[in-house]
Amino acid sequence: MSQTLYLKPAGSVKVRDPRNGAHLTTAGAELPRNHYWLRRLKDGDVVEVKMTAEKRAKRTPIKEQ
Repeated sequence: MSQTLYLKPAGSVKVRDPRNGAHLTTAGAELPRNHYWLRRLKDGDVVEVKMTAEKRAKRTPIKEQ
């Protein structure tokens, strides 16, 4: 199982990233698979986006704080 998820907000919902307090962009982001993001996914606040090989190659790594 992957340690990350690629998520974007569902509809017009604004979801904050707890690491930096910024809103998740409408394009989405690669985020850690943790309780916070799994709960947002379960609640329907975010949706998982399947990444294509091209997007996967261009992604930037997650910076742990």
